[in-house]
Amino acid sequence: MSTTFTLPIAGMTCASCVSRVEKSLTRVTGVESVAVNLATEAATVTAADGVTGSALAHAVDAAGYSVPQDDIVLDIHGMTCASCVGRVEKALLAVPGVASAEVNLATEQATVHAYRGATTPDRLMAAVTRAGYQATPHAPPGPAVEMATAAAARVWRDRLPVLAGAVLSLPLALPMLGDLG
Repeated sequence: MSTTFTLPIAGMTCASCVSRVEKSLTRVTGVESVAVNLATEAATVTAADGVTGSALAHAVDAAGYSVPQDDIVLDIHGMTCASCVGRVEKALLAVPGVASAEVNLATEQATVHAYRGATTPDRLMAAVTRAGYQATPHAPPGPAVEMATAAAARVWRDRLPVLAGAVLSLPLALPMLGDLG
C-alpha cells in the first residue's frame, strides 16, 4: 500500500530547482514517484508506507530547499506526571510528518512542529488517544471572549474614579454624620 504526501517546497525559483528537488526525493528509499510543480511550489510524492514526511523533508533540506512547518497546539487531558509527558511526546513523535513535539504538564498542552501537509491534528489526537490520554485542538480565546474582557475592563475603568472619590471623601463625611445624632 502507498501513501501520497503533498509537501510545500520553499526556495525554488527555476526548472533546475525543480529537477534538483525531484532527484533528491527520488533517492529516498521507498519513494515510488515524485512530481514537483514550480508554480504551486509543492511536491507530490507517492511512497511505500514506511516512508515518513520527515525523511522527505530531510531530502528536500539536503537539496538546499526547505519544507515549511506548521505549529499545531493540542490540549492534553489526563496527564499527572513527568512520565505521562514522556509518553505523550513519544506518541506524537511517532506520527509521520512530525518534526518535533513539546508537552507541558503545567499548561496541559502539546506544541507539535509538523511539516506542512504531512500530518493533521486528527492524526495527532488519535496518537495521543492510543497512548491513553485525551487530546483536543487548542482553541485560542475568540472575539467574544476578547470583547467581554474589554467590556469588563471598560466598566472597571469607568467606575474607578467614582469609587476612589467615595473612599477619599469618607473620612470627611464620618465626622459630619456623628454630629447629626
